Amino acid sequence: MNKSKQSYADFYDEVMAFVEAKLPFDLAEKIRLNVDLEHEDFLRWQKILESNNWYCAHWPEADGGQGWSPLKRYMFEQALAEAGAPWMLPFGPAYVGPVLSEYGTQSQKDRFLPDIIASRTSWCQGYSEPGAGSDLAGLKTRAVRKGDTYIVNGQKLWTTYAHWADMMFCLARTSDEDRPQRGISFLLLDMRQPGVTVRPIVTMDMRHHVNEVFLENVEVPADNLVGAEGAGWEIAKFLLSNERLIVAETGKARRMLRQVRAIADTAREGGKPLSQAPVVAREINEVQIALDTLEAYCRSLFRKLADGQQPTFEASLLKIRGSELLQSITGLGVRLSARSGLPLAPFFDDVRGNQAPTLEAELSGVLTEFLSQRAATIYGGSNEVQRNIVAKARFGF
Repeated sequence: MNKSKQSYADFYDEVMAFVEAKLPFDLAEKIRLNVDLEHEDFLRWQKILESNNWYCAHWPEADGGQGWSPLKRYMFEQALAEAGAPWMLPFGPAYVGPVLSEYGTQSQKDRFLPDIIASRTSWCQGYSEPGAGSDLAGLKTRAVRKGDTYIVNGQKLWTTYAHWADMMFCLARTSDEDRPQRGISFLLLDMRQPGVTVRPIVTMDMRHHVNEVFLENVEVPADNLVGAEGAGWEIAKFLLSNERLIVAETGKARRMLRQVRAIADTAREGGKPLSQAPVVAREINEVQIALDTLEAYCRSLFRKLADGQQPTFEASLLKIRGSELLQSITGLGVRLSARSGLPLAPFFDDVRGNQAPTLEAELSGVLTEFLSQRAATIYGGSNEVQRNIVAKARFGF
């Protein structure tokens, strides 16, 4: 098929078929049972994607990508999720890569982008702090320039996969003059140097994904300043807009809804599958309608992006609706599973081993995802803050 003439539907099918053919069985089982992936698992899958030139294909061709349109990128990522592929760690390819393409010097692009494409470098995001989460302008981490080096001191919180990262893209305060937003700069920080301490945080799903990071007299070369000093807020808004455009996660929602349907078809009440109970059928159909509506809105928005229109409040809407939909689906899955007397042992122990898949392990995966999704309406800017953004941009409140 002529790739330039390929329809988005055909491309979606191509991605689904690629995952079916190339995803290793052990990774597929971990995803199906919602078992933690190791860093090596992510790297292995990233390299499989790059073998087809797909890992950073949304980047400009000049920077090693294929220049995919926003809609094609959306279709690609949703097809991966629906097919049960591992989550693509976004910090390199989706976050700092596009930032460097837009704001970086040629030297910075040459130093950092090839290693992202080849999965030689893993990144984390140094934004949130103990007193600055959704309100990033309140951050306290400070970078003081001394000659050709910035000396960075401060603390970052909820830093996802910092324990795996080689590099951090970091917001730090370089000035107290004028408005708080104008004193923030965007730095690239080596996580393996003295002065960087990473401490794990185990969340309510009993997983170690996030961390607190302490920075004590950490040295950052001035060449690792992205954009002008004090331009970090503009860059952060660019990055956050990209982040929120991919958090709708409709492919993941579709895969999880299939799992919920399977639970409803398996569990029985009064000799009949739960899926035949009117109240259950109604809830599943309501979620399906909400998912179809969100997908249609996503496609419409990404077509506008392809035409050169820039989103304002739309990215916040995607974040709100996508996160709340995932919470609805996982909540429904837990309610349907509860009738089976969900055991806790597989959740804490057995499912992390090499046991053969069992109903209990599958159901414990539902519980794990339910607990994990409790944070979805908080990270990336809480939904309350997103609603304020929508109200201000759309209605002038």
